[in-house]
Amino acid sequence: MFTFYGTKKKLAKYYPFPQYDCIIEPFAGAAQYSLYGNNWQKQVLLVDKDTKIISIWNYLIQAFPSDILSLPDLKEGDNVDNFKQLSQEENWLIGFCINPGSACPKKTARARSRWNKNKLDIAGNLYKIKHWKAILGDYADVPNQLATWFIDSPYQYGGEYYRINNSKLDYPKLAEWCLNREGQVIVCENSKADWLPFTPLVELNGQLHKTMEVIYHKEAK
Repeated sequence: MFTFYGTKKKLAKYYPFPQYDCIIEPFAGAAQYSLYGNNWQKQVLLVDKDTKIISIWNYLIQAFPSDILSLPDLKEGDNVDNFKQLSQEENWLIGFCINPGSACPKKTARARSRWNKNKLDIAGNLYKIKHWKAILGDYADVPNQLATWFIDSPYQYGGEYYRINNSKLDYPKLAEWCLNREGQVIVCENSKADWLPFTPLVELNGQLHKTMEVIYHKEAK
């Protein structure tokens, strides 16, 4: 629906298929795993401690296609704050789309802006998320339950670039929490991480060098 720093849009196809009727993303972000393929048909619970992220999701869950299509197009150089009719959630939504991959919504549309196309895609896919639920909160507060847990936490190396500072994330505590989840557990990281027994998933060609995405996967019993 929108772009966010660390998005899994290009990687979603590599992750295991959800084995349960419920998908829980306790670090929701742009929720690209839940949106991939037919995954969206599951019961989906999105949790994030970023107020802007959860506010956008709750706005989208209740929005109609006409609401999205009525939002203004932006040309390069336009500032979202100049469109006084926008709600705060609409301002943030557009702000993420005018600077793809950012950790926070931006104000000025640049050449990389995808908003004018994104809003058509969003309007055409709103039906997929009407049954979803999004709540503001910390991962540790999500009740343990049988589900497919897709855990895309801030990376051990790189997580400091998120808008909400995750540099103090307790990875040993997070590891114990992940290992204790009931059901299927999928944890995303890169090859530098050492807080779980990760295995290689796919090699990516970055702008400067290649990187290796890794995974921890506990299948359903």
